[in-house]
Amino acid sequence: MISIIVPVYKAKECLGPLHDRLKQALSSTQGITGYEIILVEDCGRDGSWESIELLASKDPRIRAVQLSRNFGQHQCITAGLELSKGNWAVIMDCDLQDRPEDIPKLWEKAQEGFDVVNARRGKRNDPVWKRAASRIYHFVLQNFSGLSYDPQVANFRIINRKVINAYLSMHENFRSFGAQVHWLGFPTAYVEIKHDGRHGGKSSYTLRKLVAMAVDTITAFSNKPLLVSAGVGFFIFLASICFSLYLVIRKVVWSVPIEGWASLMVSLWFLGGMIIANLGIVGLYIGKIYDETRHRPVYVISKRVNC
Repeated sequence: MISIIVPVYKAKECLGPLHDRLKQALSSTQGITGYEIILVEDCGRDGSWESIELLASKDPRIRAVQLSRNFGQHQCITAGLELSKGNWAVIMDCDLQDRPEDIPKLWEKAQEGFDVVNARRGKRNDPVWKRAASRIYHFVLQNFSGLSYDPQVANFRIINRKVINAYLSMHENFRSFGAQVHWLGFPTAYVEIKHDGRHGGKSSYTLRKLVAMAVDTITAFSNKPLLVSAGVGFFIFLASICFSLYLVIRKVVWSVPIEGWASLMVSLWFLGGMIIANLGIVGLYIGKIYDETRHRPVYVISKRVNC
C-alpha cells in the first residue's frame, strides 16, 4: 500500500491530467498492491476543490480534504501524512513538474533498503528569476541553518512508515518538510529525474516568501545567527579598544591632537545599527518561542471527501 500525497493550491487545470497519469504509473509498478491519492486543497478558491470532489466521486481511491484557509504547502503535507494509511508515502507537487512516471524509479530504489529516496532534479524547467530565487534561498539556508541540503532536491520523494511516524512526532508548529526529514537522518538515496514545465497556473513562491521561509527555517534549526551576532559584537569591541589605544599613543608620542567629530558620528550610527539588528535577531527567536507556546494546530480541515 502506497499513499500519494499532493498539496493543491490554485491548480484546477492540473488535477485531471495528474489523476490520469498517477493511475497509469501506479498500476504498472510491480510490488505496489494498492494505493490511495490524498489531495490536500489549501483553500485556493479557484474551483480546485469542486474538481477534486468530482474526481473523488468517480474514484474512491482519492481521499481529499480542504483546509479552512491558506495554511501553506508544508502544512498540507503534514495533513496528508496524518491522513495516510500506506506503508510508503510519495510526496509530490500538483503542477506536474514532478512527473508521476518517476514514481516507479523512487519505489525501485527504496526497495534496496533505503527509508528515504529523494528525487534530484537535473536542469530545472523554471523561469530564470525562480531559479535565482531558489539559489538565494538555499545559500541563506545552508550558511546559517547548519543543514547541508542539496538545492536540486525539492519535496518530491518517497518515505516509509517509520519516517512518516518520526516526522509526525515532531510537534512544533513550524513546518519545513524537506529540512525536517533531512534532520531525522534516516538512510537516504537519490534518483535523477527530469523536471518538466508547469502544466498550468503559476508558482506562489516569490523571492520574498522564499527568503522568509529561509529565515523561519534558520531560526527553527540553528542558533547560528545569534553566534554570528555575538561574534560581530566582540570584534567591534576589540577593534574599538585597539583604535582607542592607537589614538592615545599617537597623542602621547607624536602630540597629534585627537579629533574626529565625523568619525564619532559614524561610529555611533554604526553601533546603533548593530544594536538594533541584534535586537531584531533576538526578537525573531522570541517570536518563534511565542508561536510554539500557543500550541495552535498546524492546520484546520474544513471539508472532507472519502475520509
